[in-house]
Amino acid sequence: MASFNLNINGKTQQVDVDPSTPILWVLRDHLDLLGTKYGCGIAQCGSCTIHVGGMAVRSCQLPVSAVGNQEITTIEGLSENGDHPVQQAWLEHDVYQCGYCQAGQIMSASALLKSNPNPTDEEIEGSMNGNICRCGTYTRIKKAIKTAAANSENA
Repeated sequence: MASFNLNINGKTQQVDVDPSTPILWVLRDHLDLLGTKYGCGIAQCGSCTIHVGGMAVRSCQLPVSAVGNQEITTIEGLSENGDHPVQQAWLEHDVYQCGYCQAGQIMSASALLKSNPNPTDEEIEGSMNGNICRCGTYTRIKKAIKTAAANSENA
């Protein structure tokens, strides 16, 4: 066991865990942040996507020891009231069906828009590639990202 001071959603959290523990399990099992989902466990589906240092990363394969002092943002920390432009666009376009993958989808989309505020269709598809939605809401996801980009420009 080792002690880690993690900057999660703007707060310092201390956890005592094995250094090889994936940050996904630190979030869910030790900090009760359940919005980040376990999907495949091999960083291929995107359900566990969070931001580390502002970049979208798959938390199921990222050991807590690799995080260091980088800022971690989970779906719970994306916005205080669910009013992030991507979250609002998700609602506007009824993206959710079963909803299981959506936290990861939203985290990937928000990271894309932070680095590229006006992405093309091809850039959206490239950035979201690997975020699997078993319900097949990809068309609505793309529309929601475009709406969020437009709403962010107007804000």
